[in-house]
Amino acid sequence: MAKYQENIIGNFDEVVNHLENDINNSGITMNLVDESNYSFKDTNVAVRVYDKYFMRNGNRASLSVTIVGHENNIFISAIGAGGGQGIIFNFSLGAEDDMVYVVKESIERMKEF
Repeated sequence: MAKYQENIIGNFDEVVNHLENDINNSGITMNLVDESNYSFKDTNVAVRVYDKYFMRNGNRASLSVTIVGHENNIFISAIGAGGGQGIIFNFSLGAEDDMVYVVKESIERMKEF
């Protein structure tokens, strides 16, 4: 499992769109599995679940991204899982780290503006 969390200042919709574009463009086998959106007064929540096939180890890994915005304060949480092999020992070749790194890099680029 890999995890990245960050707080930033910005526009909620722009952040969600920027992340969606960067994640979808990160690899040909990246797939949006499902999404959920919720709004209440000035708070917005977006949840995205992705999976990706990794040829190097012949398995799939998942990426769950949660974005919470209140006014211009935005919290992002990205959790990658399932990139390991084996039944008893979960030996990982870093697939979930690779997926979380895409989110981290996307956020770092947004913070530059």
